[in-house]
Amino acid sequence: MDDVTEIREGVHLARGSNTNWVILTEGDAVTLVDTGYPGDRERVIASLAAVGRRPEDLVAVLITHAHSDHLGSAEHLRATYGVPVLMHEEEVPHARREFLHQVTAGQIAQNAWRPGVLPWAVRALRSGGLADVRVAAPEAFPVPLDLPGRPVPVHTPGHTAGHCAYHLPDAGVLITGDALVTGHPTSRARGPQLLPGYFHHDRDEALASLRTLGRLDADVLLPGHGPAHDGPAAAAVEQVVR
Repeated sequence: MDDVTEIREGVHLARGSNTNWVILTEGDAVTLVDTGYPGDRERVIASLAAVGRRPEDLVAVLITHAHSDHLGSAEHLRATYGVPVLMHEEEVPHARREFLHQVTAGQIAQNAWRPGVLPWAVRALRSGGLADVRVAAPEAFPVPLDLPGRPVPVHTPGHTAGHCAYHLPDAGVLITGDALVTGHPTSRARGPQLLPGYFHHDRDEALASLRTLGRLDADVLLPGHGPAHDGPAAAAVEQVVR
């Protein structure tokens, strides 16, 4: 599969229709971080096959946050293969859809004049952006985590209340989810950036969370949107907030 890139040994970045996910392998066991849109399900399975694994090898699905473009296949993997779906405790009710911290149709309409917004919205709809992706039994991850890849959760609220990045200290990698991205169809910018403000539940809190990311020891960033970024986390954060 051309859309799967080995970043470090046992760390692979996969690209879906509009969203990335990360595959962490350790022996035969696998941790999957995020799952793309519902329409990305076949790509998720193909990405596992590309690194020589099957859904049956999954130990856990880790979720950065419960937006439809990251949660898309989580319930399918849980219900079909018995894979636990883990996330920050504040994101659990979001994944059950007790509430929704996600851009609304009204906000999209208000910003439809901006370059890239309408084409992005059409692609999101075609990828299942309005599908019911709630997880029936999401779980708060235990701390510390004991999963393939040795991910360390880093609470980075703002995009959603329970958004989490995942630090891989041994690999020098930081999975940033949507707390820090490197590109998006609705943005003309390239490189480290925040998503446009209307995508965040609390933009001020999202800005504050960048400082948390900047204190982590990592020289490769794997965002939820855009390509991998080579360079220290601190420098990437400064590029955004300066």
